[in-house]
Parts: sequence; structure tokens; C-alpha cells
Amino acid sequence: MADDETFNGETNPSRDYPRSLIARLKRIEGQARGLQKMLEEGRDCEDVIIQLAALKAAVTRVGMVVIGEHMADCLRAQPSDPKSSREALEKAIKLLLKLS
Repeated sequence: MADDETFNGETNPSRDYPRSLIARLKRIEGQARGLQKMLEEGRDCEDVIIQLAALKAAVTRVGMVVIGEHMADCLRAQPSDPKSSREALEKAIKLLLKLS
């Protein structure tokens, strides 16, 4: 989360995401550049679609890891107020739905 984000009224420090997540994003960047080259070269539609699907799946996996980290934060915090717990869960679900 960014430095200015809050969770139950408290500011969370910057998160250190796993290095593997950064490596995945670098691979995704390479995939996107490869797709751009395929389009510039006028490659076959089926090949382009296959690569687009792979790119989409890779981005979704990164998103799931990020949401998983957020949900883990919610569980670790375990607010004692049931309303706060419900709000945290609803926020995590909304984030998950944005990926679908």
C-alpha cells in the first residue's frame, strides 16, 4: 500500500512486495513489448490473441498476489469492531472483483 493509505484509520507503512512479484512484472513488460512487435509486423491474429491471453493471465496473477497480501493484512489486523471487520472484508472483495 502507498504511504498515505489507511486501514481502520491507521496509516500503513509502505509494503515490501516479494521480489518475485517485481520479476513477474518485468516479464509482463517483455511480453507487452513482444506483442507490440507482433502487431507492428502484422503477425497472424491467432498468434496475437494467444499472447494477449497469456499477458492477461500474467497480470491477473500479479493482481491476485497483491490482493492476497492486502487480505492477509486485514486478517492480521483483526479489528475488534465487527463493523470494521466487515468493512475491511468488503474492501478486499471489491478489489478482487475489479480484477474480474
